[in-house]
Amino acid sequence: MVRSGPTLRPVDDGERIRGLLATYGERMDAGDFDGVGALFADGCLADEHGTELARGAEAVARFYRSITMLHDGSPRTKHLVLGTWLAPAEADGVVTAKSSYLVLQGVEPGALVPMITGRYVDRVAPAADGAWTFVERRFHVDLTGDLSRHLTFDLR
Repeated sequence: MVRSGPTLRPVDDGERIRGLLATYGERMDAGDFDGVGALFADGCLADEHGTELARGAEAVARFYRSITMLHDGSPRTKHLVLGTWLAPAEADGVVTAKSSYLVLQGVEPGALVPMITGRYVDRVAPAADGAWTFVERRFHVDLTGDLSRHLTFDLR
């Protein structure tokens, strides 16, 4: 007798958008800045006020490469994206996603520490292949811990 497993339901756009947010974290944690940049091929990074920090794949990759310290090839971080809320799509198909984030770092053996927490306000758009891409990511920093082993500058 052949057992059949549960039938998977189709993945909807909300899950695809959450997948995009997760992919950003995975690539950052791996130190794959070119991969992070690819997510912003037609988009930009901005501060909480909308001041543009980098636009396009190469500029975003260069931005992260210039500010992020690596330890044995990776930043030794874990990005957690929590409580994502999706607004209805605008007329042009762009969706706003608001999330909280927490970044942990484990540079010393046995020491996993929270470094920074805040909010992302993302504007994402559907791509031709059914995936989603960043139009804009705004960073809001709420609380910081010791970032001295993560960033090449003092965030304060």
